Amino acid sequence: MAEIVNLNRWRKAKAKQEAERTAAINRTAFGRTRAEREAERRRAEKAAAELDGKRTDAETEGSD
Repeated sequence: MAEIVNLNRWRKAKAKQEAERTAAINRTAFGRTRAEREAERRRAEKAAAELDGKRTDAETEGSD
């Protein structure tokens, strides 16, 4: 005897598998690891702090 299958459940499971496959492809193509994102954020913060430290008083007064 054939196994009874809930078609809605089967359809949703198939869609979920397809979404997971697409996500995996996108992660390899576009993704960066958490460590890479954090390192980039730290570099940007350090560069901004360095730039702020090199400003003169005349530059800060004229920025009204």
